[in-house]
Amino acid sequence: SHPPTEKTASAAASASGGAAANLALVSPFFLWGTSMVAMKGVLPVTSPMFVASVRLIPSGLILVAWALSKGRPMPKTATAWGAVAAFAVVDAAMFQGFLAEGLQRTSAGLGSVIIDSQPLTVAILASIFFGETLGVEGVAGLALGVLGLLLLELPEDALKSVVNSDGADALSALRLEGSLWDSGEWWMLLAAQSMAVGTVMVRWVCKYVDPVMATGWHMALGGVPLLAYSLATEPELYSHLSLSGADVASLLYASVFGGAVAYGAFFYFATKGSLTKLSSLTFLTPMFAAALGYLTLDETLSATQLGGAAVTLVGIYFVNTRAKEASAE
Repeated sequence: SHPPTEKTASAAASASGGAAANLALVSPFFLWGTSMVAMKGVLPVTSPMFVASVRLIPSGLILVAWALSKGRPMPKTATAWGAVAAFAVVDAAMFQGFLAEGLQRTSAGLGSVIIDSQPLTVAILASIFFGETLGVEGVAGLALGVLGLLLLELPEDALKSVVNSDGADALSALRLEGSLWDSGEWWMLLAAQSMAVGTVMVRWVCKYVDPVMATGWHMALGGVPLLAYSLATEPELYSHLSLSGADVASLLYASVFGGAVAYGAFFYFATKGSLTKLSSLTFLTPMFAAALGYLTLDETLSATQLGGAAVTLVGIYFVNTRAKEASAE
């Protein structure tokens, strides 16, 4: 038997390793949330398509260069490049393009609720394609996560109307009007589904391509049509582009940390464990964004929003606990 000191040291090392693993797992969502705040300051002097392409292309190339430096293999076969191209279309071009269109048309609160509710779609797809199970606790956790997002991000007027069962007032508070294709909420819903499908696709893609290479190339290639669209439709933006040092720093942060590091970590983890468990952590993204906005942009957090954050954390706990139990069975 081991001496007590060895057992204690082993337990401490195991605990610190577990804590480090959990921090790594949460890191993409922290980086995405804080990147949202960084990008928010740049949008008034640029455009959503410009920011999306600048975020994707450099960070994708950074990941490819890093993977090459580590001796990771490039995609070699037509099948491998086809998988990367399909991944690029769905998870980069479609997701970021729909997101950019949605950002221009929707209130930030409802848009964020829709985009961050994509773990529901991931849970359904992971159940169909990979046999992941959630059970009653997991389903309840997902529902709590969405409820928490609603409390965290919807305008108070809309929430009061929902509580009072006044649907018309709730819709007017959310400013839903015009045709479907004029609706920011519709574009956000399309973006959420694109990200969900991309999350599930990554396991198929990584049968043919190294995970880091797949992530890097799909971002670099997926950003090209967005940049082309921006150049074709916003030529005046480039002729009058004037970025301050803070703007450049924000774009660098969104690209290097919110892009290369966050997406590299996310899709690495997506090839390893439960997709539903990983995707449920997406609920953390707006919480990190709200916290940083509160600290740096003088944004306020109401009691309802703090309650929403608490409900969301309980939901994530349920999903992750159930995912661990299911994987242990």
